[in-house]
Amino acid sequence: MNKEISIEKVSALRAAFLADKQACQRMNSVASHGIDAASSSYTAPVNTPDTFSVELKTGDITAQKASGRCWLFAATNIMRLEVMKKCELKTFELSQAYLFFWDKFEKANYFLESILDTLDEEVDGRLINWLLRGPFADGGQWDMAAALVAKYGVVPKSVMPESFSSSASARMNKFLTLKAREFARELRNAYQYGASIDKLRVRKEEMLATIFNMLCICLGTPPERFDFEVRGKEKDAQPGIYTRDLNITPKAFYDKYVGKKLDDYVSLINAPTSDKPFYTTYTVAYLGNVIGGAPVRYLNLPVENLKRAALAQLESGEAVWFGSDVGQMLDIERGLLSLDAFDVENLFSTPFPLDKAARLEYSESLMNHAMVFQGVNVIDGKPNRWKVENSWGDERGEKGWFRMSDDWFNEYLYQIVVNKRFLTSEEQACLDKTPITLKPWDPMGSLA
Repeated sequence: MNKEISIEKVSALRAAFLADKQACQRMNSVASHGIDAASSSYTAPVNTPDTFSVELKTGDITAQKASGRCWLFAATNIMRLEVMKKCELKTFELSQAYLFFWDKFEKANYFLESILDTLDEEVDGRLINWLLRGPFADGGQWDMAAALVAKYGVVPKSVMPESFSSSASARMNKFLTLKAREFARELRNAYQYGASIDKLRVRKEEMLATIFNMLCICLGTPPERFDFEVRGKEKDAQPGIYTRDLNITPKAFYDKYVGKKLDDYVSLINAPTSDKPFYTTYTVAYLGNVIGGAPVRYLNLPVENLKRAALAQLESGEAVWFGSDVGQMLDIERGLLSLDAFDVENLFSTPFPLDKAARLEYSESLMNHAMVFQGVNVIDGKPNRWKVENSWGDERGEKGWFRMSDDWFNEYLYQIVVNKRFLTSEEQACLDKTPITLKPWDPMGSLA
């Protein structure tokens, strides 16, 4: 057989395609309207209705805009529910920009410490290349959000509102990354010329001051103390309760008005690849933000175990943070995550048989977006669809809400965060095991 494609082969393929009238009809449809419109399923929304047997009270839909802060929006969308309950509010929003500031600052320190930890690595090696690739990426993980909250607390959005750069972070990230790479080069060069680690860390402190100033210019200065004043929703034609808390710190605010014990929450993943046995804990090298905070840690379980824990937490009245590959079989206009959303196999007359494990192993899928389960529909004790709160504003999906079929959960959901009390005794015992450290570029090291 020839290695190259012959002109005769091309002519034969063209003739065969043009002789297929159905293929030509599909070509016309896709060329005019695109793949999604040409393969959109009429019945998929009917089979996944927008009603749920378990549904939580929620706040207004939020919008991360042109930023990758979904993980912070998902975390604050869960935490704000506690404030709403305590203060009897119809809706409320915590400041994502506040946590975003501290995430960037902590990531700067994490990056510089990673550079100091790898001074003997070749600059063109895979590890250094990985570290330099995106030191200020917007994405994150639940454990990273928990580490930020444990250290810095939270504040209402009114106290640190959105800025241009929090809502559209690309240009800020570009110059932060430029500065970080410059600093990495300086530290590595100084080491080659004999500078001690202690001396390099003195220089690192100066570097962090530069990053802090850049962040203040882009995002504003995060508050140390603030006044909290809100009025709850009206009851029986009477004004709602009035809450006033003056000169409170962000950490005190979290403790008083949110109060979740973050150490009680664990990340469960479903990664059915041969290199990751179930009932085993994992962490990822060089994945994190707050040095000294709790490291990223996962417990890998069968997907049915994740469903059972998520269902139990929802039935207890508590929302569930989760991470998934949101772009797969997503009908964004109809707010639908379903394997039946598009009939691409018939459109292209070819199957797409990769399973979940193969998609992970061959770079077809990984976790890239965090959202929140706020409801579920249960039949005979088992879920068949899930109510999803997204952070893309109210112009997408059903006024910002999405619904997920249970088969989509099986294939494209990778992580949930639940209270340890919803784990079985066997699963809880697994948490005591020393986690296996995955390589930085492992699919489970991806950021939501």
